[in-house]
Formats: sequence, C-alpha cells, structure tokens
Amino acid sequence: MRSVEHNALAAFYRDHLEHAVLPFWLDRADADRGGVFTCLDNVTGQRRSDDKFVWSQARWAWTMAHAARMAARGTLTLPHEVLLHHARSTADFLLRHAFLENGSVAYLLTADGTKKEFLPGKGHDLSFFADGFVILALTGVARATGEGAYLDRALACYDALRARLASGAVRSEPYPLPARCHAHAWPMIMLNVAQELERALLAAGHARASDLAAAGLADMDAILDRYVRADGLVREVVCEDGRDTLLTRHVTPGHAIESMWFVMEQAVRHGRDDAVASAAQVVERSFQAGWDPLHGGLFRYVVPGGSAPSGPAAGPFEQLILDTWDTKIWWPHSEALYASLLGAALTGSSALRDVHDAVHAYTFATFPHPDPAVGEWIQIRDRQGRPLDKVVGLPVKDPYHVTRNLLLLVELLADGVEARTVAA
Repeated sequence: MRSVEHNALAAFYRDHLEHAVLPFWLDRADADRGGVFTCLDNVTGQRRSDDKFVWSQARWAWTMAHAARMAARGTLTLPHEVLLHHARSTADFLLRHAFLENGSVAYLLTADGTKKEFLPGKGHDLSFFADGFVILALTGVARATGEGAYLDRALACYDALRARLASGAVRSEPYPLPARCHAHAWPMIMLNVAQELERALLAAGHARASDLAAAGLADMDAILDRYVRADGLVREVVCEDGRDTLLTRHVTPGHAIESMWFVMEQAVRHGRDDAVASAAQVVERSFQAGWDPLHGGLFRYVVPGGSAPSGPAAGPFEQLILDTWDTKIWWPHSEALYASLLGAALTGSSALRDVHDAVHAYTFATFPHPDPAVGEWIQIRDRQGRPLDKVVGLPVKDPYHVTRNLLLLVELLADGVEARTVAA
C-alpha cells in the first residue's frame, strides 16, 4: 500500500494550494496596476522592492489563468472571478508596458511599468525566455477568457520569436552561453510554449493548431535526440566543438525532470509511446543521479558519477554551478512531484511512484513555511535544508513552479490523466 492514497493525496495538494500557497500570492498582487510583487524576502515574505521582472509577471498571468479555468469547472473552490481578474490585468499590464520597438519584451519593469535596465548598459532585450513566458501568459488568458485578441497576439509573438531563434538574434542573460554552444533549455521552453498554444488553438478551432503540434513534436524530438544521453541523463549544454568543461559535463536533475513532463504530455497527445517511455526513464535516472544520499532532497547541479562540480569557471553559468550546486531549492522538488506522478500514471511504473513518495516526504518536511500566517514555502535551502539567504537566479521569490505544479497535481488526481494530456 502506498504511503498516501489517491483521494487523500488529491485533497492534500488542493488544501495546500488553496490555503498555504495561493493566499500568499493573492495578497501580493498589484490590484491597481496589474501584476504581482515578487521581490520578497525568502523567509518573511516582506517586500524588498517594487520592481517587476517580466519573466515573473508573465508566469503569474498564466498561473492565474489556469487556476481560473479550474475554478470555473469546480476543480478548485477559489473564486473564479478573482483569479480571472488577476490573469487579465497582468496580461494587460504586460501588453501596455513590456513590449519593445523591435517586438520583443523588456526584462525588467518598475511597479508602474517603466522599463528598467537589470544589467546597467546592457539594454532591455536581455532574454528570449521572457518572450516565451509572455506568450504563455497571453495564451493562458486567451483560454480563460475566450477572447481571440489575446490568442492572436500570442501567435504573432510566437512566430516572431521562432524567426529570431532561427536567425540566432536572441540573448539569454544573465547566464549567456559561449559561441557555438546550445542549451537544452531552448527547445524545452519552445516545446512548452508550442504545446500550450496548440491547446489554445484547438479550443478556438483555429486552423494553425496542426502547425503548432508539428513544431512541438520537433522540439520534443530535438530534446530526446540531441540532449538525452545513453544513460538517460540530460546534457544541459552541448557545444559544437565537443569541449569537455564543467558547462558540458554537469547535469541539472530538476530541469531534466521538468522537461520530461512537457515531453510526456506532448507524446501522449500525439501517440508517441516511445517518447513517453524515454521520458519516464529520464525522470527516474535524474532522480537517482540528483538525490542527496546523506540529507535527502535533490541537488541543484551534479556531475554524473557522484563527484561534486569542480574546476575553473569560464563564465557566470559555470560560477553559478560551483556556487549553488548543493543547495536544495523549491522548483526541482515541485517539478519532481508532478513529473513522477504523471509518469507513474502513464506507464504504471512503481519506481516512479516511489520517486514521487520520496520527494513528497522530503518536500513537505522541508519547504513549507512553518508559520501558517506567512504561508508559501521558504524556497531556498542549504544542503541540510536550512533557510538560505541567497539569490539563485533572479532576486525574487518565485510565484510559478510551486503553484503551477500543485495545480497540475490537483488536475491529474481529481480529473484524471486525460485531463492533463489528450484533453488538456
């Protein structure tokens, strides 16, 4: 018998979402201008800055839109109108303020929407990932509202981003790659964007749904063919010259696990059982490679074979690996909860259900804030699980991974696997 039965698990995740996580973020939404304040102290939740990173604002819009759709059909008990208001007002804030003259989006805004340089002298168009998340935001709001203008804008932004990627005219600050090196994150984000757009286009009866299906499948195959190693681990960076450095040797267990639920959802929708099996294996292998045998939890970065990452840092990406490899941070654990449970549901794998149960036990003994009056998670921890005052990417408390994965877990458990795949 499993440690947590199906119905109890569904109730647990819904309760944690509705009482510990979403209230924290709804209290920090900017009701006047749209968006959400995310530059917060990791432990107290107090606001440190009113700045709005476009990356985070767009993620918030998608999250609110998806939650609104779940509330509308009764899967959540939260007020649909409130969730939909935050989704729409955040998307409208981005449409008013985030776009640059070249059609891409700024990286950072002030509270009122004024563009602000994150890296002084580097300009506003810092990362194409921000563009990808804005497309996701507009797509999510289009589905939640049924308004075609959001979907049309999302599709236009998607076409423009694809063209920029094909030309090489994109940046990925604050962790750029060396020339002729390629990141698994690139086809990964585009797969997620394409599959969300495909679903929205299908729901709207749009003729281009098949185009987005083909694009998503191509991204899926690029991940599996180019980045998945023979041992089932995922190369985060591949360089054309075959260089052997920390950048090309390391793996990011949580990122690989997140990528694989994108792959599984796309594969099931399009009858690719081979890809489902491959992705399920990657989830299991990534867990095995990343799990800390001493303290539990997933390491942020590992080098296959068990040694700690080491060597000279040739750039900010490698320095990040060296500085934070043994931290235990929120997002890999939330991604592992959903990916392992989805994989177990699709394949019947008891090993993946064991992964879920191990991650569940560690996660809920470690991350949730001990004070219910604060709520959410203390997202950044050291190897022993103690709160860590350290920036591990953007100087924000992230509203996305925990909330998104709780939403998807509730959907999977309450509505069934088809609700998250062929009927999503």
